[in-house]
Amino acid sequence: MIDIQNVCKSFGDFGALKGVSLHVDKGDVVAILGPSGSGKTTFLRCVNFLETADSGTLIFDGQKIDMHSATRKEIAAMRRKTAFVFQNYNLFLNKTVLQNVTEGLIIARKMPKQAAEEKAVKALEKVGMADRLDSFPSQLSGGQQQRVAIARALAADPEIIYFDEPTSALDPELIGEVLAVMRDLANEGMTMLVVTHEMNFARNVSNKVLFMEHGEVVEAADSKTFFANPKEERTKLFIQTILSGRE
Repeated sequence: MIDIQNVCKSFGDFGALKGVSLHVDKGDVVAILGPSGSGKTTFLRCVNFLETADSGTLIFDGQKIDMHSATRKEIAAMRRKTAFVFQNYNLFLNKTVLQNVTEGLIIARKMPKQAAEEKAVKALEKVGMADRLDSFPSQLSGGQQQRVAIARALAADPEIIYFDEPTSALDPELIGEVLAVMRDLANEGMTMLVVTHEMNFARNVSNKVLFMEHGEVVEAADSKTFFANPKEERTKLFIQTILSGRE
């Protein structure tokens, strides 16, 4: 479905990504793990062209794109197939829940308002937020705001959704409601790339794990193998420390 090859990205003299590659099949849920500063978010942002990679190739549904020199037309075509869920929700504070979901459909995709609202309501029903259509973000908990953000992503009918640490800004008691929605999406076959520190999600919901450090891939494996029989010593140490709450 999507093949990402040799992505490199530097910020000044700092090499954030040093040749990161990943293959994703339809229906895969890939957990991208690693300590803070390992390049996880930068990689995800480059894949969706929110950052411009210094080099790298992306092949999506047979279409090959140079990640450094991609044209606006190529990027727009790619984004029509994808959606991005941000760590801090990125909702419009002056718009209702319904308007937050319909905005992109009406403005970017030129969908008639009624059709956009019907699609938005279905997406909000899927994440358990259809009873808050007229609420504003300030009236919602962090978990509710993130579920609205996921509904906004779903309403675009993406082939793949990118999640950038979707629970890291949430209070602990709100994390479960967001992960439950993501688990349901995985069970329905949604393809997802998820930057996360949630080890239970990575172990029990994802089917592939990419472990990064210092802008490089340390280990990539199916989830069962990654947690039960990691090959690299650095991977073993990471699993031990993060499960014990020290990293």
